[in-house]
Amino acid sequence: MKRKHYSVEQIVAVLKQAELGMAVGDIVRQLGISEQTFYRWKKQYSGMQSEQVKELKQLQDENARLKKLVAELSLDKAILQDVGRKKVGRPALKREVVRYIMDHYGLALARACKLIRQVRSTQYLHSRKDPKLALRQRLKELAQVRTRWGYRRLHILLKREGWQLGVNQTYRWYCLEQLQLRAWRNKRRKMAVTREQRPAVTHPNHAWCMDFVADQLADGSKFRMLTILDIYTREALAIEVGAGLRGEHVVAALNRLVAHRAAPAYLRVDNGSEFSGHLLDLWAYHNKCKIDFSRPGKPTDNSFIESFNGSLRDECLNAHWFTSLADAKQVIEAWRLDYNESRPHASLNGLTPQDYARRMANLGPKKSSLNAEN
Repeated sequence: MKRKHYSVEQIVAVLKQAELGMAVGDIVRQLGISEQTFYRWKKQYSGMQSEQVKELKQLQDENARLKKLVAELSLDKAILQDVGRKKVGRPALKREVVRYIMDHYGLALARACKLIRQVRSTQYLHSRKDPKLALRQRLKELAQVRTRWGYRRLHILLKREGWQLGVNQTYRWYCLEQLQLRAWRNKRRKMAVTREQRPAVTHPNHAWCMDFVADQLADGSKFRMLTILDIYTREALAIEVGAGLRGEHVVAALNRLVAHRAAPAYLRVDNGSEFSGHLLDLWAYHNKCKIDFSRPGKPTDNSFIESFNGSLRDECLNAHWFTSLADAKQVIEAWRLDYNESRPHASLNGLTPQDYARRMANLGPKKSSLNAEN
């Protein structure tokens, strides 16, 4: 037999019947309860009035509501702690968070949207924009080939191929495809010491900079590279590759360059023995060139060649495995030509060094005062 549940008002009415003289046996038989239940009711509710019964019922309902509210608040706090580490500022991200809450915590859509302050109608929206699948695929292909290029250089390559898009759109697809690069470089923690102002570089072949880069072949044998850069146009003039490069190799490389172009007025180098020796000093005297040495321990005095060497190592040396010295010369020379003719440069407004030199030559001496030292 199914058990009956009596409300507090019904229990109080039964107790009043017993007080008026109705036998307990008749009451328990009529209600279908035991005597123990009757006396338990009498002990708990004896002497209560109807107003007190209403107050007790309201108190019980309020306690049940508060318990439910506390449980909901605890669950909401746990959910917010779970998803609070993620940035959910944009509606698209909020839609993902709402789906996550509904799947993992079993909440209704309305409550999940209210919890993270998302308009419920936004959850039903579906973008009707063109996903640009061909463009995104081409962007991924370029990023796989140019593994160390950022979105600005990739945007220039896309524009060259005829794609019509802005740099912000390129950046959006770049981030959605998760093509971002992380350059783990230590921050400078010391303030740079002021140095004397150098003369501004105003035209090509006005100032060159040089430095050495070291690497090794697949068999472990080491080799060096002499890099020469035109500061004004950022053009890589030469990359001399050899097992052991000394001062005579530096002079020979400079002579080969001077045979096809004018000698520079300034030559920025560090304090290495190849640059501070008599051979380079004699070459500078005959070609009326002033050698500008960097201060010891200050590679930023020759920042242009240091930046170029970083690009060389990042885009070429770290991306290839050289089997022989001839293989290294071929790959490095191909990279140098690509650097001068195809690679866009952010400091040159997206132009290549050769295009930048042509544009400055067409502007004339007055407008070409926008030197490359900025």
